[in-house]
Amino acid sequence: MNLRKSVKACTPALALALTGSLFAGAAHAQLGGHNVILVHGFMMDDLSNPPQSFAEVQQAGADNWRDFWLSRAEARIDWASNGRVEGTIAQQAYQQVRQISQQGLCNNYCIIVTHSTGDLVTRYVLANQARWLQAEGLQPLKILTTIDLAGAGGGTELADLALSIAYNDSWYNWPVKQAVKAFTGIDPQPGKLGVVNDLQTNAARNLAVSPNSIPRLRSVGGGSSYGGITKPFIAGTDDGVVPTHSACGATTADGIDSCSNSLTLGGKFTSTNGPDGLYYNHYPVLMTEGLSHGGQLGTETGNIAVPVVNNVTLGDVRVDFASRTYNKRAWWQLWGAGDKYIEVPGSDQTDVSSLIYSTLNN
Repeated sequence: MNLRKSVKACTPALALALTGSLFAGAAHAQLGGHNVILVHGFMMDDLSNPPQSFAEVQQAGADNWRDFWLSRAEARIDWASNGRVEGTIAQQAYQQVRQISQQGLCNNYCIIVTHSTGDLVTRYVLANQARWLQAEGLQPLKILTTIDLAGAGGGTELADLALSIAYNDSWYNWPVKQAVKAFTGIDPQPGKLGVVNDLQTNAARNLAVSPNSIPRLRSVGGGSSYGGITKPFIAGTDDGVVPTHSACGATTADGIDSCSNSLTLGGKFTSTNGPDGLYYNHYPVLMTEGLSHGGQLGTETGNIAVPVVNNVTLGDVRVDFASRTYNKRAWWQLWGAGDKYIEVPGSDQTDVSSLIYSTLNN
């Protein structure tokens, strides 16, 4: 992936304010010549032990990205998961967006990297930051593209179940409760689920869904999390937390097995259960069959990455992962060329975050 300049920033909302120093990053850290902003995902500890200060929120945000992206970013948008997207989270995000604008960090366009629920938070920020900032006479952020790792913008069935259990904690729901507790870290109770409310599939898919001009590049995994106990409760394939329909950017919450109708998560060319359509400007660029939800952050190797939307220019972003097609016969196939596959060569020798970074940074 090579990056060029020039995508316009977005839409509307309210001016909100917080106090304090909300923003940290490594000086002069860039990707393809552009400053990077990080937006982390759901932090279950915020539900069981709500942060007492924004400094705690910042520390958790830094720790979340420490494996790979922290040293490669100029700023973060940190937020507390015991809040709601249109409430406390918006207030926290606005203050940090305001400081990013004041410091001029996106004057030459920024790249946003999100993980999990950070996808949903970012979608809300992109829909509102221009009016937030213009209301104070500040320059809206210029965003070139986002890189969404295991994006939860379409919600997850685990959140639906969490709300269900919160209102019906019957003994026969024990298996569901264990899956929900693995996801949330708590025994769900009404009023104590914070952003999990926004992660319900219907709620997420009705939040800040207006199209905008910023390409959203999606990385999708199909591995396990929490020992696999959550997988039976998520529609279609998933990474243990986020369903493929969400991570791909599918327009409906139907269970699907791939981001493509003609390519499996493992890279085999064949008819498969893919999305009926994708949200505007959402592009699944990589699928990695064995990759877990947290492994997107730079902690897992040994998985073959599969290019999906590739060798194209999206807005002013050139997507050009290396690729190799080959044929492979199953052990029982005694003749013929076998099945056709595609992969990013050598991708099993690195992690997905490193692969994306090195490709963009060429």
